[in-house]
Formats: sequence, C-alpha cells, structure tokens
Amino acid sequence: MKLSQVSLLLFGVSVVLLVALTLSERALVGISPGGEKLITFLLLILPAGIGTVLGAISLGRKEGQAWLAIIGLVLNSLFAIFHLMILVFAG
Repeated sequence: MKLSQVSLLLFGVSVVLLVALTLSERALVGISPGGEKLITFLLLILPAGIGTVLGAISLGRKEGQAWLAIIGLVLNSLFAIFHLMILVFAG
C-alpha cells in the first residue's frame, strides 16, 4: 500500500471518528475540559496530521500518482487545521 493511499485512508478514519464522536457526545458530558481536548486531539487531529505528513512524503518520493498524494495532503491538512482551530479558540 502506497503512502498516498494510507494518507487517504487516514482521512477516512478521521471522518468516521468525527461522526462517532459526534454521535456519542451525550456520553461524554461529565468529562473535564482537559479530557475533551485530549480526546479531540487524539481522535481527530492526530490521524489527520499523520495523514498530512504521509501525503507530503509520498509527494516528495514521487511514488506514482501525485494527484492522490495532493488530495490526501490537502484534505488531511484542512481537516487537522480546522479541528485544531476549534480546539485552540473554542476550547
């Protein structure tokens, strides 16, 4: 499996985890704000950040399909930056 494919797979995992986290939000009511930030970082930002790095590495190595690496790089970076900004500014 090429790194660009893994990057896109990590984007898909991030989206699935976002849906799962949104659906289970009621169960997380009693958690401290620090715990919520940690869960958000581990489940949403970290996989997308790793996907961004893998997409950039794939693009640098010129593994073949550059468009796949670019799509993985852009989608993962936008996803990670969006949720990082929510985490930083909204808490």
